Amino acid sequence: MLTFNTLVAVSLGYVAMLFAVAFAADRRARAGRGGWLRSPLIYTLSLSIYCTAWTFYGAVGYAARSGLEYLTIYLGPSLVMVGWWWVVRKLVRIGRAQRITSIADLVSSRFGKSVPIGALVTLIAVAGVTPYIALQLQSISLTFAAFTEGLEGGRADVDFVALWTAIGLAVFTILFGTRNLDPSERHHGIVMAVAVEAVVKLFALLAVGVFVVWGLGGGVGGILDRIDRAPIPMWQGNGGRWVGLTFLSAAAFLTLPRMFHVLVVENDDDRHLAVASWAFPLYVLLMSLFVVPIAVVGLDRLPEGSNPDLFVLALPISEGHGGLALLAFLGGFSSATSMVIVATIALATMVSNHIVAPLWLSTRRPDQVSRDLRGTILLARRASVGGVLSLGYVYFQITGSGVALSSIGLIAFAGVAQILPALLGGVFWRGGTAKGAGAGLAIGATVWAWTLFLPSFGLAVIPATVLENGPYGLDWLRPRALFGLAGLDPLLHAVIWSLLLNATAFTLVSLLTFPKPLERLQGAQFVNVFERAQPGRAWSRSGAEVEDLLVLAQRVLGTEAALDLFGAEAGRQGKSGHLPDPTPAFLQRLERELAGSVGAAAAHALVGQLVQGPGVSVEDLMAVAGETAQILEYSARLEQKSAEQERTARALREANDKLTQLARQKDAFLSRISHELRTPMTAIRSFSSLLAEDGLSPLEAQRFARIVEAEAQRMTRLLDDLLDLSVLRDGQVSLKRQHGLLADVIDRALLSAGVARAGLRVLRDPGQEAVAISTDLDRLAQVFINLASNAAKYCDADRPELRISVHRRGGQVIVDFADNGSGIPVPEREVIFESFARLSGRRSGRPEPSGAGLGLAICREVMARLGGSIAYLPGQGGAAFRVAFPQGLAAAAE
Repeated sequence: MLTFNTLVAVSLGYVAMLFAVAFAADRRARAGRGGWLRSPLIYTLSLSIYCTAWTFYGAVGYAARSGLEYLTIYLGPSLVMVGWWWVVRKLVRIGRAQRITSIADLVSSRFGKSVPIGALVTLIAVAGVTPYIALQLQSISLTFAAFTEGLEGGRADVDFVALWTAIGLAVFTILFGTRNLDPSERHHGIVMAVAVEAVVKLFALLAVGVFVVWGLGGGVGGILDRIDRAPIPMWQGNGGRWVGLTFLSAAAFLTLPRMFHVLVVENDDDRHLAVASWAFPLYVLLMSLFVVPIAVVGLDRLPEGSNPDLFVLALPISEGHGGLALLAFLGGFSSATSMVIVATIALATMVSNHIVAPLWLSTRRPDQVSRDLRGTILLARRASVGGVLSLGYVYFQITGSGVALSSIGLIAFAGVAQILPALLGGVFWRGGTAKGAGAGLAIGATVWAWTLFLPSFGLAVIPATVLENGPYGLDWLRPRALFGLAGLDPLLHAVIWSLLLNATAFTLVSLLTFPKPLERLQGAQFVNVFERAQPGRAWSRSGAEVEDLLVLAQRVLGTEAALDLFGAEAGRQGKSGHLPDPTPAFLQRLERELAGSVGAAAAHALVGQLVQGPGVSVEDLMAVAGETAQILEYSARLEQKSAEQERTARALREANDKLTQLARQKDAFLSRISHELRTPMTAIRSFSSLLAEDGLSPLEAQRFARIVEAEAQRMTRLLDDLLDLSVLRDGQVSLKRQHGLLADVIDRALLSAGVARAGLRVLRDPGQEAVAISTDLDRLAQVFINLASNAAKYCDADRPELRISVHRRGGQVIVDFADNGSGIPVPEREVIFESFARLSGRRSGRPEPSGAGLGLAICREVMARLGGSIAYLPGQGGAAFRVAFPQGLAAAAE
């Protein structure tokens, strides 16, 4: 027999299973082994997030009260996927092209990457989704209470269950939805958990339906007879309400933040829509298949006054089928929790990107934009998750638990539908402006709040006198009869007025205002997304420091992703290292990458503050103004030729500068070599002569002999370095395959470099270094010794530190050596790996360290023979070097 404690244990076990699924999917995706996570099947199942507790429980209650009208819940999204798939495909293509992270991001990006528009859409979404979250908390708490009534342990307290459900969902969402900033904003763990829940809730509802039809209803014939005798007519003849509700559900399917997130943001390939266009309608068909039978059997067999929203659970309980009831409970639990998780992730992303980030940026100077933004955004998202769930719980407390689930869901649908005019107008009409979109959103949201949202709280918010006579006696402002239109269904009344005024304001204000250049540019990109293969540029050439841009990218994207982005761009420009030129094309690419983590508007503001103001190129203005394709093509060819000539000239200048510097370095090298050889040779000759004289004491003779030996060793080391470099470059070196731990090689290198004697503090992570490698350990240690020695010699910090970090990427092992000094001057970075180069001495006034400047050149040749590389890492604060090599030495290299 089930007990209260058993139900709690099963619920916790189910949540733990979802944790395990999400964790495993996240790990596979990060390891690059999650190709099946991006399959059309998983994508289609993730769309089942539309089927919440409203459709699992509320649809039956809806049918028990209003007959077949519940079908409008499913008809709207099915028509979108079947008949409006081209709209969805366009949204997906725009989302990929613009690196869209949310519906607020898409609307704000379309209208000139407007911060106010993004914030307004976010506020509307929060207000609209709050009732929906309250609906899920209500369904979980009511079903928990209904299931436990009469069981050992007593009936569960509804408020207590809702509170702890909200807390548990907040913890799960924070762990798997706000762990880090992903430029793509894709959460494979969450999506996989939602897909699993989709299967659970479908199986549970079908199992209850089969039990009701063939276990209680006497088969299909018996069910049809019960439908004929049902106390309510299945068709109530209100065609206008059917059309209105179908349209409303279709609009909500596109504008609900959670639906937009799985439909657009989580979409890896718009070809998945071909499968989803028939598979998703099939899924909702199966979800709705047994709604009417469960409703009529519940009305017939359960006591009068029973809550129709709980028939799915109450029928198995009343018939003593505890196992089936438990399965139904888990199905409803899945429906509610999956919706809350994805909705809070989407809302948290919108709040952090369109409210917190702009406010944070407004308080920072341009030179401060890269400081701690990543941590601020993550903290804001985690706080937003808790805030959104708290709002849902407060709404649940105020409205009480007696409101029908379908009523709460329709309020949420009408709220988020206010985004539809700006959304569709933005992607299909180039004439839409930010002022028009803002006016429409503000007016539509205000009308919705006055006519539907605030009345849902009851008389505690809007007094009865205001409902009957309007505010201050203004009869035409009555919430239920706006502008004197009385007698309509309250929901249709609110939807008609809010969307009509919304669309009208959007259209009229757009026609009366002139869009800014960036709005026109974005309008062309959105409307013509299929025709324009490459996005236009919104940045003019500027004097932005590329290192500042790199630091900014590292703060937002993370060090590795930023270095990869900058390194790849430098390679495209024909440059080595990680510092490309800040061309307009690269600035546009960088903005798109940042937009994936902080949203388009915030990314535009971030880059803009460093670039010192955005601009629009002549080509972009001509494109936006609608000039002919011939002029555009000619202009593009001219610009391409100009860019090629500029790149060639720049490469020649860089090569000439490098040759000039190398020539100077060569002269200095020859002078230094002669000095380095002459000095020990002079000392050897002098002290050898002294040793040949008579009358030396034994102590003096011993001291002079040690000096001769030390100077001979110094000269031998120099000659060994020259010989070593020559052998490496001629390819005559033979490598020895050795097996060992990377940590042991680093230990040996630090000991040989004498970092402890030099007072250099070394920061390491032993867990990272526990890597088994198969390579020439002696040669690798030689590289590490050189880097550690350089840090000990040249780090000019008051408290010198050397941080050694290790990570793996594919089959490569990457080791970074970074000190906290002032770094290497930019002019010297281009030649530090050349054999005639030598690092400058300390800037603290101490004597310049001795050496011939061959160490880094030898390191480069060694790493090339090991199949790896060594490079200088800019933007790390001090001097930083990255050593990369294969974890196993190739057999051909032995």
